[in-house]
Amino acid sequence: MSRPSPPPTAPAPAPAARTGWVPAAATVLAALVAMGAVAALGLWAAGAARLPDDAFPRVVAATVVTAVGGSMELSGDAGALARTHAGVTVMPLSVTLTGALVVAAGFLRPLRRRAPAGPRHLGGWAVQVAVLWSAALVGLAFAARQTFAVDLGNGVLDALGGLFGVEPRVGFTTQVGLTVVFGLLWLAGVLLVALAAAGRAPLPPRLLRFGASVRRGVRAMVALLLACVVVGVVVALVTAGIRGHAADTFALVLLGLPNLTWFAFTIGLGATWHGRVDGPFGLPVPRLLDEVLRTPDVSTVNLLTLAEHDGRVWWLVVADAVLLLGAAFLAAARSPAGTPLWRHAVRMAVALVLTVLTVCLVGRISAHYGLSLLGIGDVGGGLSGEVLLRPRLWSALGLAALWGLVTGGLGALPARSARARRRSPS
Repeated sequence: MSRPSPPPTAPAPAPAARTGWVPAAATVLAALVAMGAVAALGLWAAGAARLPDDAFPRVVAATVVTAVGGSMELSGDAGALARTHAGVTVMPLSVTLTGALVVAAGFLRPLRRRAPAGPRHLGGWAVQVAVLWSAALVGLAFAARQTFAVDLGNGVLDALGGLFGVEPRVGFTTQVGLTVVFGLLWLAGVLLVALAAAGRAPLPPRLLRFGASVRRGVRAMVALLLACVVVGVVVALVTAGIRGHAADTFALVLLGLPNLTWFAFTIGLGATWHGRVDGPFGLPVPRLLDEVLRTPDVSTVNLLTLAEHDGRVWWLVVADAVLLLGAAFLAAARSPAGTPLWRHAVRMAVALVLTVLTVCLVGRISAHYGLSLLGIGDVGGGLSGEVLLRPRLWSALGLAALWGLVTGGLGALPARSARARRRSPS
């Protein structure tokens, strides 16, 4: 008689997550190096390496600060002759996205294939990263300060400067307190999205039970935003190959490509933005958008106004429909069988509304620069200008809800059919 086979042994429990100050420091350092490298290459392509007084490293630090929501102020003066005043509100989202991906990967790495982390363990790991991130932001905020001279050209201003014996200077500083506050808010958002989107990061049972549907929606929206960026990279490279201007394209990709692609995504949904470009500087955007924005008054930017210049913008609607249907299918395919269509539609609508809200908040641009002579007004001659781009928020959110309801239901249909085919006997 054969011996009975031994009972199957239970699988060994997964090891606990190895977190601590060293992995936290590695995560923060890797994020800063990656963001600094992307910012430096983008600024170099944009010509910032030619700034006087060895300002390039400090401009890179300022770019990283603004990429995580930090505050930067510009000011300057020329003694009693003139005073410069400026303000900039913009996030270089290519740098922001790079930092978010690296931070998320570093934060999730110790948690993969480990035992579910309890709330206290998970919170302690997040606090360790946040403490070191705060210290790094303080250092960046103090490093991102510089002052340099302003070239007045060969006109009247140059003659007055020589007469009074003054040299206008302009500089930028960062507010340390606001930089740390906004940087920590940015970090909290990145960590929450990372935990929600990661499939192999074990969450505490309570969070996992209530967050299953949230995780599917977050994954779909993250995939959607990354797909927009990938499409933008392909379009930018093809355009650079056809029309040239490789340096400008390189700078756009490394500094602000998500600013443009996510803006285009909202335009394809039917959203309206208001903007204006005035003065010698502007936005690194396609010629079509620059033409619409460069008007005496604030311009309206939507599908209709852009189509007046180029009818090909209607393809944005088609691209958005394809991307949203793909995201809806991805979310529905991972949902439990038997989930009603209306629930897929509502979840997709909520996820898309939150995504569009985020894009509208981080995609705003506001910049103004002026030079007042003897305290009177803005002096022209190319020394003043304004760049403005802001969304009509509530209409954008309403359109996002409508698109989410429609594509959420339609995208769930092929997912349901595919699940039924897998279950049917061959």
